[in-house]
Amino acid sequence: MHTIAVLRGGPSDEHEVSLKTGATVLGHLTDTTQYRPIDVFIDRSGVWHVRGVPTTPERALSFVDVAFNALHGTYGEDGTVQRILGRIGVPYTGSDALASALAMNKHLTKEALKNSGIRMARSVTLGVTDDLDRVIIETFRTFPQPSVIKPASSGSSVGVTIARTFTDFSAGVKKAFNHSAQVLVEEFIKGKEATVGVVDGLRGQMSYTLPPVEIVPPPTNPFFDYAAKYGGGTLERVPGNFSRAESDELQRLARVAHEALGLRHYSRSDFIVSPHGIYFLETNTLPGLTDQSLLPKSLAAVGVSMPEFINHLIELAKS
Repeated sequence: MHTIAVLRGGPSDEHEVSLKTGATVLGHLTDTTQYRPIDVFIDRSGVWHVRGVPTTPERALSFVDVAFNALHGTYGEDGTVQRILGRIGVPYTGSDALASALAMNKHLTKEALKNSGIRMARSVTLGVTDDLDRVIIETFRTFPQPSVIKPASSGSSVGVTIARTFTDFSAGVKKAFNHSAQVLVEEFIKGKEATVGVVDGLRGQMSYTLPPVEIVPPPTNPFFDYAAKYGGGTLERVPGNFSRAESDELQRLARVAHEALGLRHYSRSDFIVSPHGIYFLETNTLPGLTDQSLLPKSLAAVGVSMPEFINHLIELAKS
């Protein structure tokens, strides 16, 4: 019997989502005699707990065969916890520290994919400055509007704004800086939202690509923001309402992103399918595994159950 530590929570804006992903994983591991799961809770200040008792990562992971990384966002998805796990010598699910840090930063991701043939929206990256108001005015004046403003290192669409006026733009940049030390301003691309999962080694394929999911946010949400992701009301079509050519290209681009960023085990890439082509948005190295999450829905569409998927990830981590 293998002992599996499920890491969940963490000091990020996605703490609550991580708790749910971790609960899903723990539930499936508890239902089998193959594994002995340990619930490792990491609080918002980064302190590790086992059975409600604060502890160190070394103690929490002693005699553990694999760490299942169910964290999302800062600390769990940016290479920090991966470096801790690597130092302790515990195998873990998901991408390694370097690839995680690269994919978590949207600016670095764009740089890494610049020569991959993937189409990306025009963008500019803003950093912390004492003269922020002047930078905001100058950027708004010179950058095509409307625009999308994002924290460079955040997930679940936390802190994202679609700006059409200067007031929206200024407020959006300042809001995004609350979540990241860098802010990405991108041109707004109108089209259908899509996401595509990639799983290493599934069904004998090096990078098995799941069917594209089409995301239709409720009319009250201008895009697939945090409220739309977890508040219900969003229509998710699996497979999406795309042409065969669009579906094939979405799957190809997801594989290209997964491999070009050096990711491992699994990922999920987001796109906009516009009349002018398919635009890459970002890649998630630890997609959510909650009941509302997109990856489990695309897995179900090809007949892969969550217990089967979780077992597959653990086997990948052990190998």
